[in-house]
Amino acid sequence: MELRPILSTLRRHKTAALLIVVEIALSCAIICNALFLIGTRLDRMQRPSGLAEKELVRIEVNGIARNSDAMAVTRADLVALRQIPGVRSVSAVNQLPFGNSSWNSSIQLEQDQSHANMNAAVYLGDQTLLGTMGLTLVEGRNFQPDEVLDWDVTQAPGANRAIPSTIVTRSVAESLFPGESAIGKTFYAWGDAPHRIVGVVENLMRPNERGGPAQTQYSFLLPIHPSYERGSYLIRVQDPTRRQAVIDAALKTLEGTGPTRILPEEDAVSFEQMRNDYYRQDRAMAWLLVTVCVALLVVTALGIVGLASFWVQQRRRTIGIRRALGATRGQILRYFQTENFLLATMGIVLGMLLAYAINQWLMQAYELPRLPLAFLPVGALALWLLGQVAVLGPARRAAAVPPAVATRTA
Repeated sequence: MELRPILSTLRRHKTAALLIVVEIALSCAIICNALFLIGTRLDRMQRPSGLAEKELVRIEVNGIARNSDAMAVTRADLVALRQIPGVRSVSAVNQLPFGNSSWNSSIQLEQDQSHANMNAAVYLGDQTLLGTMGLTLVEGRNFQPDEVLDWDVTQAPGANRAIPSTIVTRSVAESLFPGESAIGKTFYAWGDAPHRIVGVVENLMRPNERGGPAQTQYSFLLPIHPSYERGSYLIRVQDPTRRQAVIDAALKTLEGTGPTRILPEEDAVSFEQMRNDYYRQDRAMAWLLVTVCVALLVVTALGIVGLASFWVQQRRRTIGIRRALGATRGQILRYFQTENFLLATMGIVLGMLLAYAINQWLMQAYELPRLPLAFLPVGALALWLLGQVAVLGPARRAAAVPPAVATRTA
């Protein structure tokens, strides 16, 4: 199709054409960045915790006053909880993923280093914790019972705080010892004695966002048995459909073993509920961005329809003359579609540049990653298709104008 008449018409209607180009450019820029932000939220929500989430429930106990024999009460609790029908295993743990706790420690390979190699989340538990969590051991072994220390013992004045063994995530192992097996290697974290790595698990997510996405799996476990005052009880059930029944039975059991404690029902939840609560804001943000994208597409489509309808009305005489000279309905239809395609292309090119500029600002203001180039053609294709669909109605009306009627309006 000859482009010269189309360009000539657009030059005579500069203001209207510019408005559509700017509208498409803004939509392209915002939609590309919105799609990118939605993608980052979805990726964040799908991060693996490493735990058998469907089978786990958490029971948190709050003491009214400090218990001088908290470890004895903790052991009694564990024994009682393991007797509940449907319970597969139970462990005491200081913190859990999605719990927003903050037990962290720096890790260094040499004791006298001036700067730590990394910072990682610290999980405390005995030899049952790996099985209760459902962690996947990819190398090495679990803790041995004789390696486990009580929390009170490690905190006693003048106590030997040497914690000889540790289990790390694959991310920690690969970061500290790239290209090597981490089993048997040592590092310093708690106390003056080195911890020897005896096992490596596939994943164990940090409880919080410290370190950003790159450090999500920076975690390690120490063989320290925490009391109920230092954490919570993690129960792994045999049948995920009976989690609530196990929670109810656990609360009733714990009420009998420790009368000086509070058992808030809101702190007795399934692990899936913990994940859902943790990502509530991310889901809300994703849906908000989806709504913004849809609203922008609707507004842009209405703008294209309105402008195209206005131009069809203004050009009825021109259309009639072209029809009288032999132009087919298909040629009239293609004329308006080509015109809209040119406007959309100009808007998309401008929008891509604007999208990149907005992303640069987001990177500086909110430390977001760079916008992948793949999002630009996706946004461009969406707006091209939207433009062609939106202009189709007015273009079909223009193609249906009879030559005789159009010429009589002159």
